[in-house]
Amino acid sequence: MIHRRFAAIAIAALMCASPALGQDKKPPLRTGVDGTFAPHAMPKLGGGVEGFQIDVFTEVAKRMKRDITIDAVSFSTLIPGMQSGRYDFIAAPTTVTKERAENMLFTAGYLWTAFQFGIKKGSAPIKSWADLKGKAVAVNKGTPYETLAKKMGEEHGFTVQVYDTQPDATQAVLSGRAYATLGGNTTIVYAASKNPQFIADLELAETRAHWAAPVPKDNPKLRAELQDALDCMKKDGTMAKFYEKWFNKKPAADDLAVVITPGYGVPGMPGYDPTPHELKCGG
Repeated sequence: MIHRRFAAIAIAALMCASPALGQDKKPPLRTGVDGTFAPHAMPKLGGGVEGFQIDVFTEVAKRMKRDITIDAVSFSTLIPGMQSGRYDFIAAPTTVTKERAENMLFTAGYLWTAFQFGIKKGSAPIKSWADLKGKAVAVNKGTPYETLAKKMGEEHGFTVQVYDTQPDATQAVLSGRAYATLGGNTTIVYAASKNPQFIADLELAETRAHWAAPVPKDNPKLRAELQDALDCMKKDGTMAKFYEKWFNKKPAADDLAVVITPGYGVPGMPGYDPTPHELKCGG
């Protein structure tokens, strides 16, 4: 009887204590990257994924006192995955456009991106879209590069080949199936640094845009937490350190890897919250 009574008290005490214990530990952040988008995320020798995005968002989660699970999938599945509740946010570099910002909330930008062509060594350089007439351009499926290439292809008379990954699009150029690939400047330059037969060609200066992390439209709290962590990493030089590690150069003085923009989100875009806030970076 006494034993039974103590057992009941012990169980009751555990039941009271367990919610308190659980409140301290939030569930892991769930996110995804395009695992073939070097140097942002790419297969690691021995398994797993490594790259700029992996370093950045592992550190973000650490500063938020959360664990993180990062899926490596095709980019085209990431936004639908977040909208369906599979992911809390998207860790892959995501270009902020007006259309996207109307449907998702973005953090402030953490990198500048611009569209850039890559061509095979020995090919005539591209000076304008008109130079692509009658040729083929390879792009990564579900990206703004696909959208722009298809629009310009109709105007200038070239075809667009769509591939599941950027390396597949690059391979199409190297094998002669396509004349050029259109992608992000960081990944085109990185691919050229790894393959002497591949050349980083014309960068489209007018396409400069923010790369930021999107969250569902109904979660401004998570947006603020993610951005605070990213901004603190800009402030203390952690972002610049990761930039140098993966892009082999220091960020420029006006680069979003070091510039902290006011408010939450991208100035001038839907969903931007200009309300000033004090940045509190923990020790």
